[in-house]
Amino acid sequence: MSVLAAYLPDLYMGLSSLLVHKLRTLLTMLGMIFGVGAVVAMLSITAGAQQEMMSYIDLLGVNNIIIEAKEAVDRNELQARRAISPGLTFRDYRAILENVQGLEAATPRKRFKPTRVLPKTSQEMPLLIGVLPNYEQIGSLKIVSGRFFTEEENLHSAPVCVLGESAKVNLLGYEEAVGKYVKINDVWLQVIGVLSQQAVADADVEGLEVVNRNNLVIAPLNTVMRRFEDSNSYLKDEIDGVYIKVAPGVDSIETANVVRAILTATHKDAGDFTVVVPAHLLEQRRRTQFIFNVVMICIAGISLLVGGIGIMNIMLATVLERTREIGIRRAIGARQADIIRQFLTEAVLISIVGGLIGIGFGFALSRVIAAAAGWSTVVTFISIAVAFGVSVAIGLLFGIYPAVQAAKLDPIEAIRYE
Repeated sequence: MSVLAAYLPDLYMGLSSLLVHKLRTLLTMLGMIFGVGAVVAMLSITAGAQQEMMSYIDLLGVNNIIIEAKEAVDRNELQARRAISPGLTFRDYRAILENVQGLEAATPRKRFKPTRVLPKTSQEMPLLIGVLPNYEQIGSLKIVSGRFFTEEENLHSAPVCVLGESAKVNLLGYEEAVGKYVKINDVWLQVIGVLSQQAVADADVEGLEVVNRNNLVIAPLNTVMRRFEDSNSYLKDEIDGVYIKVAPGVDSIETANVVRAILTATHKDAGDFTVVVPAHLLEQRRRTQFIFNVVMICIAGISLLVGGIGIMNIMLATVLERTREIGIRRAIGARQADIIRQFLTEAVLISIVGGLIGIGFGFALSRVIAAAAGWSTVVTFISIAVAFGVSVAIGLLFGIYPAVQAAKLDPIEAIRYE
């Protein structure tokens, strides 16, 4: 308490001096306001992007391996590939199950893009995918209504399906969907379950095509294979993907290398598939995110540096115009330390107030960016603490030189200064 009481006169004197020149003080603070605001906003953008990516990778499954077929776009490319490789097939799926150790579950996948659906929708057409019942476990799916299909329904190619959250709303509205029917091309499917909202990436992820996982119609694999026929099926592989979940304690990256080696051998290095490992993506994203954060902070730090130079400039001008005041204070007994503390307090007050306003500005800026660009932003305590701490440190650092210069003034010469 005695320490605070000793600094109260300096704080009062500093605030009084700053309030005398309100406009000058505000202009000096602008560098700190924009600098702190930029740091908070940039860190909120990177934190939001990281949160979205982490949730998407978590949804893919850190212990999962995803194999994606690179299908031909025209007949010429198809003929060139088929001369080397048969494409992704059920034979590949069986080879992986037989030769790779430590697998907990696996399912082939077959996609089908409908040309018409009933009930009609004005939104994007949902994507139909066929998988085995264990896809619920592999994809960590959460059913909010109804159930997932069974092995028996897959065995008998039952006309049933599970809807993603967006597909359910777009096709059947907000009413209960379980028990109702949707028509995909010429096939009626009974809805037996509805999934919860899932995270979606807004850009392709390392060879993994972005699919709105909420706008899916999921049906048994045999149902899709036997009841639906694609007009461009000759361009497509027998299956277009495989989802694999490795057992706990098994290294998914090493397992993926084994899977890649098997497929490379069977496909004769045709390059017609991609093996995606979310655990590996997670490592890469963390490294990239760290570098991006450092770069963003450095860019925003330039604004803070400019703000610090502004503080030093104004404080030097203040020392010059208050030379007689400094001389009188020294003459009546003020020590050099008292003069240093006086001007250092003013510099730190400018940075503190500027930092607080900058935090509010950065928070507002992150909201504006989120609304205008559609990006997810997250203002974290760490971003606020870093920005505010750096602003105070800069005020202290750039206030030292003017304060020392003021303390070095000769009292007699200072009193005589005009």
